[in-house]
Amino acid sequence: MFAACSRSAIEPGEALRVESPETQGVPIAIFHTEDGEFYAIDDTCTHQDASLADGWLEGCEVECPLHASRFDLRTGVVDAPPAKRPIRTHQVRVVDDTVYVAMSSQEANLPPGVLPGAAV
Repeated sequence: MFAACSRSAIEPGEALRVESPETQGVPIAIFHTEDGEFYAIDDTCTHQDASLADGWLEGCEVECPLHASRFDLRTGVVDAPPAKRPIRTHQVRVVDDTVYVAMSSQEANLPPGVLPGAAV
């Protein structure tokens, strides 16, 4: 696990894009839902090279700003096309004012033509 940001860095209903050596060349997006929960997913949509942190958050789903694919933040499952592959999720733990992320050991589902380190 690595310290990704402070809890206060992300307002409820917002997201923060994080790029660091710990993210293994794939930027992640940390979401703070209106219910006060924190979730982390790969930031790049599995359909096309777009930042999900720039998308629209509704409940526990994020809508891609490019073509409106929707992903469940809890499971990574695609809830609306054109994306067909799920997004990779990461474990989040909040301790005091720090948001910690444990990167998934699964391979990232990047869109065609996007390589780790070259995403958005």
